[in-house]
Amino acid sequence: MIKLNETTESQVTEFILIGITHRPELQGPLFGLFFLNYLAIAVGNLGLIILTSVDSHLQTPMYFFLRHLAYVDLGYSTAIGPKMLVSFTEEKNTISYNGCVIQIFFIGILITCEFFILSAMAYDRYVAICKPLLYMAIMSDRVCWVFLAISYIHSLMVSLVITIKIFNLSFCKSNIIRHFYCDSLPLLSIICSDTSETELIIMVISAFNLISSLFIILASYTVILVTILRMNSAEGRQKAFSTCGSHLTVVTVFYGTLLFMYLQPQSSHSFDTDKIASVFYTLIMPMLNPLIYSLRNKEVKGALKRFFKKLI
Repeated sequence: MIKLNETTESQVTEFILIGITHRPELQGPLFGLFFLNYLAIAVGNLGLIILTSVDSHLQTPMYFFLRHLAYVDLGYSTAIGPKMLVSFTEEKNTISYNGCVIQIFFIGILITCEFFILSAMAYDRYVAICKPLLYMAIMSDRVCWVFLAISYIHSLMVSLVITIKIFNLSFCKSNIIRHFYCDSLPLLSIICSDTSETELIIMVISAFNLISSLFIILASYTVILVTILRMNSAEGRQKAFSTCGSHLTVVTVFYGTLLFMYLQPQSSHSFDTDKIASVFYTLIMPMLNPLIYSLRNKEVKGALKRFFKKLI
């Protein structure tokens, strides 16, 4: 496990998480609300994973990426949700030093991976709409796995670098994290050594992940839009817009909240505002994604009907 640098200052062995709210009367209602939220995340994403794995009609590149998006959504919401639920039942909300390292490491991998899965999905839609006759040749199983492998390997390296840089610094100002989980920005605020290099690294990596993946999405959808506008069939245009609309909705909200949080100087951060944004992209979006991407989709509805018929 990563060790802190030696220093004459006292070192922390655990952190205190401020959580969502200080008000005791809200703990019970918030526990109920977020319990239902996490239950919906688990049911929705596990259901999507099972359906896209067992139904022969959903063995296409689109649903391949959608299945891995569900893995990622379930993963980082699980890294945060259960611990947050426990915090509503405890007077002192703590997390061990090693627990904080593990949490920030896995959240970093999964959040970063979501960027590039979303961009791969945008490229998939570009090929499906703009090059339909070559779709299966371009989006072969090998290509899909290469896209996914690059996403996971890059995410692993990025998260490892950020985690090592943060936890090689000294936490001697305080052990109180102004957040409901271990995140890089609240941790940087309680480090007593110079954080300028670490902040710069996080800013550069965050900017690269956001801009590169967003560029792929915008480039794909620019070409898609031109192609749709050239279509003679109104029905074809409507179908294409419907397919793209769900993905664009998720992309706008997901990237918007992350741009707001990370691409600004530490001095200008409001941690209360950041907590609201974090709740949205770590716990609300993983709940909405299965609804946005699949339950409005005729193919997934058909797969659900076939699945329940087999059970009956």
